[in-house]
Amino acid sequence: MDVYADVRAPLLHLANYSVEAFTERLDRHVGEPGFELVLGYDGDVPVGYAYGNSVDSGDRYWKRMAEPLPDGYTDTPVLALKEIGVRTPWRGTGTARRIHDALLAHRAEDRVILMVNPLAGDGKVQALYVSWDYRPVNSQASSPDSPRLTVMARPR
Repeated sequence: MDVYADVRAPLLHLANYSVEAFTERLDRHVGEPGFELVLGYDGDVPVGYAYGNSVDSGDRYWKRMAEPLPDGYTDTPVLALKEIGVRTPWRGTGTARRIHDALLAHRAEDRVILMVNPLAGDGKVQALYVSWDYRPVNSQASSPDSPRLTVMARPR
């Protein structure tokens, strides 16, 4: 929780980003199929994290999409990258990519999907995901308190 609070410090005053809201989401996500979390370290210091879980065709994840998905798009499970964050001193060092890649390294799913606020970092966060080969596929609001998010996907 300390790493999350540090990573999201500028946003903690917003309901969807509060530590309490994150704790509730994390508790729910831990119980979902295929949950996995990677915590990155620099020596003994935790510097970032990423976690996700498997999403199959019946998951509510797909039901919130703004536009219909192509036929067959949800036929095979995907890894839903639910959260990724890196503490400020380690941003821009490749740490986020290493944590991301460690999460994907041993997954069975053929694709990974994530949601990003297109305004995060004045668009820099979404541009980073594009540089990692993610492409926009749809949009959704993940919760009533959440802004409209861009849904992005890439092969694992």
